[in-house]
Amino acid sequence: MTHSLHRIGTEDSLSRDFIVAALPAMGINNAGHEPKLQAFLRLALKHNPKNYGVGSYGNQFSQNGEDIVQHATGMAHSVFTNVADVTAFLKDLKAADLGMSVIVSGILDTVNKAARDAGLKRHTVNVSLGVWGNTKRLPPTEVMEVTTMCGHGMISANLVRKLLDDIRSGATTAEEAGKELAAPCVCGIFNPARAAELLAAAAKK
Repeated sequence: MTHSLHRIGTEDSLSRDFIVAALPAMGINNAGHEPKLQAFLRLALKHNPKNYGVGSYGNQFSQNGEDIVQHATGMAHSVFTNVADVTAFLKDLKAADLGMSVIVSGILDTVNKAARDAGLKRHTVNVSLGVWGNTKRLPPTEVMEVTTMCGHGMISANLVRKLLDDIRSGATTAEEAGKELAAPCVCGIFNPARAAELLAAAAKK
């Protein structure tokens, strides 16, 4: 799942940022997969996700929660800030045996341990090689730490800048800004809790 691979930040910040997703293999087990993705999301909701969603419909900050579950098709996503929640979720998924491919994104060593603790054996690893080209044209790091949490590029760097100004002026809080930024990330892999931390820190600079 390459759209979750390009998050940037410190190891400390990324240690509170995990995405767990599920999807069928097209032409192999996609027939009738929707109830399985619905079950995936309902299991995710037991483990304190900070966001969840379905790319074809929306996330919890843009749609009603139960409607998201009912519209689960193609690929479902959930975001966590605690590796203990991820591990417990993976244990539930193993027991449920939904027959869907499951992807976990995060710091590799931490994700590996979560999988082992859940009794799972990792199949494949994808690693981001970073950004190449004229990187001087990119926004500053404190903005990209936020925008790269939406792997489809739906979060505007200028919106992040505006919200930073609003936080500094007292017009909004970092927590509310994180939720506002989460809404355009349709598939639901944006982490509003981490965004709030990043925005609060950047606003003090």
